Formats: sequence, C-alpha cells, structure tokens
Amino acid sequence: MRARATLLVLLPLIAAVPACGPVPVAQAEASCLRDAELAARPRGSVTMGVGAGRGGFTGGFGRVEVDISSDYVAGRDPSDVFNRCVVRRSGQIPTRPLYDQPGWRG
Repeated sequence: MRARATLLVLLPLIAAVPACGPVPVAQAEASCLRDAELAARPRGSVTMGVGAGRGGFTGGFGRVEVDISSDYVAGRDPSDVFNRCVVRRSGQIPTRPLYDQPGWRG
C-alpha cells in the first residue's frame, strides 16, 4: 500500500520532467520574440471609462499597465537577447536573425 501511495505522489513529477527539456527551435524563436520586443522598448496600455449605476451615480475607472524588462533597463541589444533566449530554450542557434523573423516589429 505504501509503495502505491509513493507511486501516486511521484507520477506527476515524473510526467513533468520531459516538459523541462529543450523545445523545437521554431517554437523557441516564436516565444523569444516577446523578450526581444521588450528589450527594444517598454510596452504598455491605458484603459479608462465611465459607468452609470443605480440612482444616477456616475463613476470613472482607469487602469495603466507597463511591461519593462531588465534587458531594456540594462540597454541590451534586442538581437542578442533573442539569440540567447533561443539557445537557452532550444539548445540551438536561431535559424534566422531576429530582424528576419516573421512578426518582428522592431
């Protein structure tokens, strides 16, 4: 009974191990574009609105979101950030440079 309980506890851990391995280079390139974009410039959004409730009460709301990466703060080259990210995630160098990647909006 105890061995069975141990197996049930270890099974999710054993299943998660392959998820830690390298990903295909194309998948790494696609996911590393965001890191390179954040190294080039911060991203943000602003949301504002007005709403009316019961009894004629009117209220406003707002939200500001800003994404700033440590690579941007350190002044790192987005192309270098992209290359390092792809190698870290896939174990291979990118198939094309950052500036030739589909979806790059440098």
